[in-house]
Amino acid sequence: MSGSLTKLTINAYTDKEFKKKVPDPYFEFKVPVNPESFTKNFKVELDTRTPHGSSGVNPNFKSIGPQDFKVEFLFDGTNTIEGYVGNKTEKGVDVSVHDQLNNFMKCVYDYDGDIHKPHYLIVFWGSEIEFHCVLSNLEVNYTLFDPTGFPIRVKINATFMSYLSDKTRLAKDKVSSPDLTHYQKVQQGDRLDLMTYKIYDDSTYFQKVAYANKLTSTRNLQPGFNMNFPPLDQLDPKTIV
Repeated sequence: MSGSLTKLTINAYTDKEFKKKVPDPYFEFKVPVNPESFTKNFKVELDTRTPHGSSGVNPNFKSIGPQDFKVEFLFDGTNTIEGYVGNKTEKGVDVSVHDQLNNFMKCVYDYDGDIHKPHYLIVFWGSEIEFHCVLSNLEVNYTLFDPTGFPIRVKINATFMSYLSDKTRLAKDKVSSPDLTHYQKVQQGDRLDLMTYKIYDDSTYFQKVAYANKLTSTRNLQPGFNMNFPPLDQLDPKTIV
């Protein structure tokens, strides 16, 4: 309905490409009341090893780490929170806090025997959040009980880690950095200097590449040979260019 409040929603899938939905009723979970905020963590992984005899360090870039999405929300059975919709089904049937929590766990946490792991997830919230991920950490804090000891309020603190399939990741990264190892299969007519230029943007490294691949000649490359182009900092500096 136009103008209605959009709930944070989690959809569950059984495949890495996020195409095969988990069977109902555990495919989709909507939080009963929206969190007040969420946190996104962005990581840059650096190599901070200090060379022997050095008094300082020059951190080298290793990779962009996976993002984290952290969110907190409540399951409540007190009927005192304005806008809370989790304690009744669409048909008006009462749903206990225990059952609300169970439905959430079935969606995001429980082990799926068909895929031998918990589900792959997409977290949606409005038009801004569409986070492909898996659950990486979950804290369940029971904070309020009825006179019989039955929980009537539970605080959820969930952390989701971004997830991309290998196919999607490679398509997104379009890896071509000279700081990474590359392998290219030699095609008929390929020249080592041109292949080297394509990787390092500098054809003068071709003899270093030949040395790294133990080639006896840089001419007449053998078609089908899987050529290794090491990161720049791993090319042998003693090789004459």
